[in-house]
Amino acid sequence: MLRQGPISAFIHGAIEYALGAFFIAAPFLFGFDSDAAKALSIVLGVGILIVTASSDLPTGLSKTLPVTVHAVIDLLLAAFLIASPFVFDFSDQSEPTAFFIVLGVALLLLVIGTRYLPPRQVPGDAGPTIRS
Repeated sequence: MLRQGPISAFIHGAIEYALGAFFIAAPFLFGFDSDAAKALSIVLGVGILIVTASSDLPTGLSKTLPVTVHAVIDLLLAAFLIASPFVFDFSDQSEPTAFFIVLGVALLLLVIGTRYLPPRQVPGDAGPTIRS
């Protein structure tokens, strides 16, 4: 499940750090009118930074959160982002609604496209042979 995508785990982690900062800055950049959207965006941004920093990815700082748990959290977060304008009643405001839905779909695509684990090594395989 975790080996399929073309995006490396390092790139995934780097994107998530940027995503966390973007969520924190978004209410100020886009002028969200809804207090719920503002608060949710900032809280989710901080949460994304915490999960990424504590993950066992190459970009993780404490490496206490297993990669599989990180992937599940990302999938749940993507679904939560897509549903949040409707759950927190700010779907009548186009900026935060579009922001949460677009980034929820983008996060889902990032999770699907990430190669979390390195390729498997076949026992006894020393890698490519160099011939002169």
